[in-house]
Amino acid sequence: MGYGSYSASDWSKLKSSRKLSNNQNVEEVFKNRQINPKMDPYYIGTRECFDSEDHPNTTPIVVGLDVTGSMGYLAVEIATRALNELIMKLYSTGAVEDPALMCAAYGDFSDQSPLQVTQFESDIRIAEQLLEIFFENGGCGQVVPTCLWDFLSRHTNIDAINKRGKKGYVFTIGDAAEIRKDKVAETIQRVVKDTLDSNTTREDVLSEAEKKFNVFHLVVDSSTTIFPALAGHIMRIDPGEIMAIPEIVISTIQLNNGMDLEKVIAQWDEVNQPIVRSAIGQLNLHKDEESINF
Repeated sequence: MGYGSYSASDWSKLKSSRKLSNNQNVEEVFKNRQINPKMDPYYIGTRECFDSEDHPNTTPIVVGLDVTGSMGYLAVEIATRALNELIMKLYSTGAVEDPALMCAAYGDFSDQSPLQVTQFESDIRIAEQLLEIFFENGGCGQVVPTCLWDFLSRHTNIDAINKRGKKGYVFTIGDAAEIRKDKVAETIQRVVKDTLDSNTTREDVLSEAEKKFNVFHLVVDSSTTIFPALAGHIMRIDPGEIMAIPEIVISTIQLNNGMDLEKVIAQWDEVNQPIVRSAIGQLNLHKDEESINF
């Protein structure tokens, strides 16, 4: 990655050429019926996020989608509207310098393709690659974002960390499916081809990913189920609030970077302000301190 820029006109052309609409079903939006080998982590050495003349201070941002059967409506929303909104608002708010986005798709451990990852890009290729994802539509209830965490910790080379010591951001988005805790190392070896100690836990994998990325999870569900290692970095919204995902993601980044809460909230329209306030009010960005009372 590293060259080009994202524009509204490029998005309009892509949306028109693909005849994209949020009224479509998931099979109409995501037409691949098997994984694209270029997105299969088993065969990928490293995903690079390097600075360039166009983007001298890259900030890697990963948007990971749960692609199990219950989440089809969310994937359609992200692909047909929210991703474009997120990118355009990242630029308009200046939330980070030179955003470079990777899209990822994770499913159940028993899926044929439990993880898919795109390249880090800064132009319309972000959306083009997302549309190439294979929506497997499985659903045994034990998802494996652990495979994504492992891939990001072991298979990314990013200048933000290497040159500036600044972490990127990961936002996984899904429902309240359980994060698989059994045979973590075995699953990662099958999916990513990494050999880990057999006693490796979900918490171990997350801890490694957090050396490079600020990791957050957005739960589109009212469930009280929580993964303890992500406490303070989990936000819950109702399905009817998914249109505010771009604002929630950007607000989380801004808050994490020290922006005043009220300034974060005030930049959004009146419809989304209470949704954003409720979502980021669930965060504790300093796990060793008391949660911030919003």
